[in-house]
Amino acid sequence: MTTLTPLAKFTIPVGLQVIELQQVDFEGGSMRLLRTRIREKSRFTVFDIDPQSARLWGEALLRWAAEQPDNQILPEASA
Repeated sequence: MTTLTPLAKFTIPVGLQVIELQQVDFEGGSMRLLRTRIREKSRFTVFDIDPQSARLWGEALLRWAAEQPDNQILPEASA
């Protein structure tokens, strides 16, 4: 049986996507992955990645965030 463990859940202010991170443990301890679920209104995107890929992705996100000004506020999109 596969076990899902919630790790984080947050809503992105621009676009209102809901992002959930879950640890996925497969039966018998054969594999552990990080599941990312992105909900955009009624549409879901789900993907599982291995620890090495998660590390690369996380480091890239942190590098990008570190380069951004702390007070950056993006204007609302016109409807």
